[in-house]
Amino acid sequence: MKVQESRENYLEAILVLSKQGQVRSIDVANYLEFSKPSVSVAVANLKAALLLTVDENGHLHLTESGRALAEQVYERHTLLTECLVRLGVDPRIAAEDACRMEHVISQESFEQIKAHMGKGQK
Repeated sequence: MKVQESRENYLEAILVLSKQGQVRSIDVANYLEFSKPSVSVAVANLKAALLLTVDENGHLHLTESGRALAEQVYERHTLLTECLVRLGVDPRIAAEDACRMEHVISQESFEQIKAHMGKGQK
C-alpha cells in the first residue's frame, strides 16, 4: 500500500469513527483490523504531518486540513460504492472496490461520475 493511500485510509477511518463519538488509536486498530503498533506509527506520522492531534486522554482529532482530506476520500468512497451498487455489484464487493478506486481516480473522472449520478454542485 502506498504511503498516501495508507494515510487516506487512516484519516477516513478516524472521520467515520468520529461520527460515532470519541476516537482512540485502539478504535482505529479495531476498525481497520490493524495492529495497535501499526496504528501508533501511523498516528505519529499523521501528527507530524499536522493532520491530527491527540489530546491528553488519547482521543484523536482531525485538524482542519486532516478533516478536509478525510472528507474528500470519504465522499469518493461513498459515491463510488453507490455507483457500483447501482450497476448491480454486491454491496460488500462494491465497498471493497471503491476503497481501492478512491485513491487512484482522477479528479476529472470523479467529477464526471458525480455529475452523472446527480451529485454535482447545486
